[in-house]
Amino acid sequence: MRFWLVCLGGAFGTGARYLIGTWAARTFGPAFPVGTLMINVIGSFLIVIIMSLSLQRGIIPADVRLVLTTGVMGGFTTYSSFNYETLRLFADGSRAFAVLYVGGTLFGCLTAGLLAYGLLRLLP
Repeated sequence: MRFWLVCLGGAFGTGARYLIGTWAARTFGPAFPVGTLMINVIGSFLIVIIMSLSLQRGIIPADVRLVLTTGVMGGFTTYSSFNYETLRLFADGSRAFAVLYVGGTLFGCLTAGLLAYGLLRLLP
């Protein structure tokens, strides 16, 4: 049963990634992968919330945590896309965009995770 729930969560995460990615491409244009950057930052924030609420606070049961992290977040976050897009930016001669993208992803995802931890410390 867990397997099917993880698969269902993955489908939900993948669908959300598709919607955000296509929205960002229409809104910001294709020159810079804003959608993937947003998705990875949001995913980094959410996975810290989910793991902390489950492991430290016991609010989210283990089975639900598995579905949300492995399923939903696994389908949602996009490291493989990040890797390809970074290499494509370098290959296209957009070195500044490539460096900005790598820095934005690393800094943005780490910052999102730290913000999630900080937010959770404010909760009773």
